[in-house]
Amino acid sequence: MTAGKRVALALGGGSARGLAHIPMLEAFDELGIKPAAISGTSIGSVVGGLYAAGLDAKAIRAYAEEMLSRRSEIFRRIAGSFEGLISLWSPRSPSVVDGVTLFELLLPPVMRCDFQSLKIPFTAIATDFHAMSEVRLTHGPVIPALAASCCLPSLFRPVTLASRVLLDGGFVNPTPWDAVADAAPVVVAVDVTGTTHRDPEGALPSPVEAWIGATQILFHSVTREKLKSAAPTLLVRPLVGEFGTLDFLKYREIFAAAGPAKDELKCDLARLLESG
Repeated sequence: MTAGKRVALALGGGSARGLAHIPMLEAFDELGIKPAAISGTSIGSVVGGLYAAGLDAKAIRAYAEEMLSRRSEIFRRIAGSFEGLISLWSPRSPSVVDGVTLFELLLPPVMRCDFQSLKIPFTAIATDFHAMSEVRLTHGPVIPALAASCCLPSLFRPVTLASRVLLDGGFVNPTPWDAVADAAPVVVAVDVTGTTHRDPEGALPSPVEAWIGATQILFHSVTREKLKSAAPTLLVRPLVGEFGTLDFLKYREIFAAAGPAKDELKCDLARLLESG
């Protein structure tokens, strides 16, 4: 299968729903396809960065399950580094987390590298706060770039790179297939912003859930407008709209909900590559 057409992969932002990216990577592994390039926004940049660093989908799933099933492991890693604990929070803004420090404490050691050390060319998408424009991060240390791509205001401190103040890339490019459009003739984009979903009980979200959920509405709207002018070869939308943006502990259910989209992706990719 790898002798067929080259394939590029774009993974979008979606908070907890972004765990659905992992089954999509399993589809690539099971078909024996190595992406020619990967782009990622927000949680898509984290999953894409792990994959680009050489971890296969099975290892990424195991890492996610370890972190989310054993919350004590998260606290152990944070509390085990006094310097990290001090830099993680500031007394002046205790509700805001330093994303760079958090990722350095929680992500696997393989991520403490530069972009040029990655096994697959990778682009992390961020937003330049002052210029109000997209930034494609492809050089330098990987972890600060991931932290910038995931930086939701009021939850994470903005990240400064090359004199630019950076926020979550979802505000400008939630599903960044255009960032890898020139890397391969086939581009697969995974949109995890969710489909329309109504709670039959009409439950009100918490203030934090409402804020983060509102960003997902924005991400979904931006993606919808992008599709009016251009589209990837394959657009995959796992049915994860029923999950809240902070439902990380429902990782098993999210993986299961993404199963049909994984199977469909495998069939579509196999057919597309065999035809070429």
